[in-house]
Amino acid sequence: QVQLVESGGGLVQAGGSLRLSCTASGRTGSVYAMAWFRQTPGKEREFVAAVNWITGTDLYADSVKGRFTISRDNAHHALWLFMTSLQPEDTAVYYCADHVVGSFYYPQSYGSWGQGTQVTVSS
Repeated sequence: QVQLVESGGGLVQAGGSLRLSCTASGRTGSVYAMAWFRQTPGKEREFVAAVNWITGTDLYADSVKGRFTISRDNAHHALWLFMTSLQPEDTAVYYCADHVVGSFYYPQSYGSWGQGTQVTVSS
């Protein structure tokens, strides 16, 4: 089992930037890829970005491509999401997750989840 803890959320004005962090512990040797998802009340969890833990190859949702960057530090079992040009529609609880099997785009493909960190973008 991998334990994940997110941090770095907060309140930012439209056009601003934030950096989210996720620290992994436990069975980190089994990590193949990790991702960020986000969720707003009443909606399903939405894929944001994923990164292959070994190669660094990344993948983004169209809605964040060019604005968000996912990166990882294998040695410190850390994952980041650099978010720029934030818009009110980016407001959500952001989660990091450990990919287990299947498509990167679906929450069902992930095993462990963090508790989430709130990002609020004001207009």
